[in-house]
Amino acid sequence: MPSADTEALAAGAPNAVATSSRLLPGQRDFRRSNLALFAAGIATFVLLYSTQGLLPLLSADLGLTPGQASWTASAATLGLALALLPASALSDRFGRTAVMTGSVLAASLLALALPFAPDLTTLVVLRAVQGAALAGLPATAMAYLAEEVHPSALASAMGLYVAGNSIGGMGGRLVAGWSAAAWGWRWGLTVSALLALAAAAAFRLLIPPARHFRRTPVDAHALARTVGTHLRDPLLLRLYGLGALFMAVFGAVYNTVGFRLIAAPFHLPESVAASIFVVYLVGTASSAGAGRLTARLGRRGTLYAAIACTTAGLLLTLATPLWATLLGLVLITAGFFAGHATASSAVGRTATHGRAQASALYLIAYYLGNSLGGTLGADAYHALGWPGSAAVGLTAMTAAAGITLYATRRAVRAAALPA
Repeated sequence: MPSADTEALAAGAPNAVATSSRLLPGQRDFRRSNLALFAAGIATFVLLYSTQGLLPLLSADLGLTPGQASWTASAATLGLALALLPASALSDRFGRTAVMTGSVLAASLLALALPFAPDLTTLVVLRAVQGAALAGLPATAMAYLAEEVHPSALASAMGLYVAGNSIGGMGGRLVAGWSAAAWGWRWGLTVSALLALAAAAAFRLLIPPARHFRRTPVDAHALARTVGTHLRDPLLLRLYGLGALFMAVFGAVYNTVGFRLIAAPFHLPESVAASIFVVYLVGTASSAGAGRLTARLGRRGTLYAAIACTTAGLLLTLATPLWATLLGLVLITAGFFAGHATASSAVGRTATHGRAQASALYLIAYYLGNSLGGTLGADAYHALGWPGSAAVGLTAMTAAAGITLYATRRAVRAAALPA
């Protein structure tokens, strides 16, 4: 997912040591590494969400319910979530560039098989495998940048990778949706695969060799101890829960909004309904502004604001006018990105050791929330229409508000204790 994903990983990336051998702006390899990671971000998010804008067409062509069709989107994020920790360990053993290259090329080649899937089961299995193959890139990219780029230039390098994520997430959905509206969903997937393969090839040609990577053996016992410690930390568990709940809303809404827009009372053409993903641009701005809002309101204050914004958007989409639905989607997107950015950045500050694993666990919860919310939202839409999808989102935001309120009350009680 876009910028907040990389915030979580950046918080867990290894600290860069300021040496003259690290990459700086103006150097050829600095430009090459930036462009390579930009291309990799595009490829990753084009592939990860390639079917989300095609769900109404898939449903109509294969005779599927919205819930069945949504599994083509949920399976990829589920596969990625389950493979994140193993992929991060493999990058320590075999190298950052090797794992990133193998990950993005394997996932792109798998994408070429998707248009030929004869049925839903085959398509879902291929998407799950593709998601697992993709895990090597988000699990490794931030570590590569932190090791190779000079600390003074790291923010700009990460910003370009964020841009690639955002453009890939939005552009992939748009290109696939427009192509599918003109020629069918199989052509939509074909165009997405070719776009991702071109971006993957650009990554491979541009990425400079890693000069600061130090191979380390995979210690499964140490990894398990670190993960167990994080899973026993109450604050980290709350942050993981918030990430999952915000992403559940996002999955429920964007897996079903296409069905709503082409149905009564709107009856929008498929190509116009696919264009709704332009709203992602709001999320890019909201994610960037979350840090400033946190400085003013504090972390919990920002979370309350994000929950309120998302909830208001969900309620607004229940109104009949099209403008209300579109404005509601803007508010949902802004609230989601602000909440996700706040929770994910807090993970790196909370974990005192094993930050890479702490951030990976957050992303696992995040993508599991996407898979669960997307499937539940689509099933609820099939049973109850749009109010069902909105109810899934409102339930998730109620739970998020409960977690945040619980944290606030603990903080108040702790402050009242005598020094």
